[in-house]
Amino acid sequence: MKPSESELLASAQQALTLTRRLGAEQASIMTSRKRQVETVWRDGKLDKVAESTSRSLAVRLYTNGRYGEMFTSDLRPAALASFLSNALAMVRALAPDPHRTLPDPSLYARIELPALELFDPAVVLLSHEARLSRLQAMEEAARAVPQAQRIVSITSTFVDSDAQYAQVASNGMQGTYETTLVNAQPRVNVQDADGRRPDESAQAVVRFLSDLPEPAALGREAATRAIERLGAKKMPSKIMPVLIEARAARGLLRHLITPLTGRPLQQKQSLFEGALGRSVASPRLTLIDDPLRRRGLGSSPFDAEGIASTTRPLIEQGVLRAYLLDVYYANKLGMPPTTGEPTNLIVAPGARPLPALQRDITHGLLVTRFIGGNSNPTTGKFSLGVSGFELTRGQRGRPVAEMNIAGTQLALWKRLVAVANDPFPHSPIVSPSLQFDAVSVSGT
Repeated sequence: MKPSESELLASAQQALTLTRRLGAEQASIMTSRKRQVETVWRDGKLDKVAESTSRSLAVRLYTNGRYGEMFTSDLRPAALASFLSNALAMVRALAPDPHRTLPDPSLYARIELPALELFDPAVVLLSHEARLSRLQAMEEAARAVPQAQRIVSITSTFVDSDAQYAQVASNGMQGTYETTLVNAQPRVNVQDADGRRPDESAQAVVRFLSDLPEPAALGREAATRAIERLGAKKMPSKIMPVLIEARAARGLLRHLITPLTGRPLQQKQSLFEGALGRSVASPRLTLIDDPLRRRGLGSSPFDAEGIASTTRPLIEQGVLRAYLLDVYYANKLGMPPTTGEPTNLIVAPGARPLPALQRDITHGLLVTRFIGGNSNPTTGKFSLGVSGFELTRGQRGRPVAEMNIAGTQLALWKRLVAVANDPFPHSPIVSPSLQFDAVSVSGT
């Protein structure tokens, strides 16, 4: 254990001791330290540098059947004692809730941390010059692509951070871990003939600096994608095949996850209520929640309640296998807890590349971006704004914009006909490109 983790663990243990001394029956404490540097380069010059470091303590208090959760950033001993005393007084004034409990200690089983590879020392050692060099390289590459004269502005952002966490609970949980994160993103605006200024970006988010793509590659991708948006128009409305690009698929999948969580399930506001063991999607869909993914952006050894991380299928070949339940909603539903929040959501890839899926489509839509919209977790009805490209005779054609796809989640996922082999890795939602049949597309 590193000194920073030891210090946080000691603070958590001291706070836990103090809560017991003040009269709390049970408690859980998480302490954290986070450092972040954001550097922004815009149109050939440095635009912004912001560095921040924060510490925080979160306490969950259980006493006389009552529960409360509070946060503070002031970890000085005197201030912490006052904070915990006031927090406990507030909890005692709340109504009892018998469903609020700590996890069963059997759920605190330890795992081997090195296998996760969440911390890269090279990120902590990054210099200001190294950040600027990457940002400049992104812009230079973007301005070197064909039709670069159509570029109006380029904004490149580089964010690097490291964090340490320690957690303890009065019924035996104790754990620490640390993480690093690097986010590189060039965004390019171009001038269209009708005066509009479409923009596009490329993004890479990684745990280890060595996994970051070359900055020039990111710059070229952002500029090329933006220039390809020139002249985008609406397509005629029609029911047609829709192919969703891998990096855009997370914009669809996140609407599938909300109905799998405890609150909508317990309040009977989930389209997946009572659906465990039933087919809810095409057999081509397998969706796994994997908090133990090596260098995963959502990976951790334990969740917010201290429950040891476990990989589990949520949907397996179209069949619903599990919900995402924290202890509170699991108690209310009379079910075993899993975890309250998704971690790394992995869609099992298929065998064919995106171009091969395109060749199967006589006329359809390739979605490269979701723009707003809504999805009802109770009924599954959705309407989502999209942009992308028309597909004609297996080839990508003119760019399209200001379009919508609509329907219901259950019907849409039953129409999943193909999954590509190109998972997009720079997100906690890791999905390949997805092909759906007979989707309602609204345009002109």
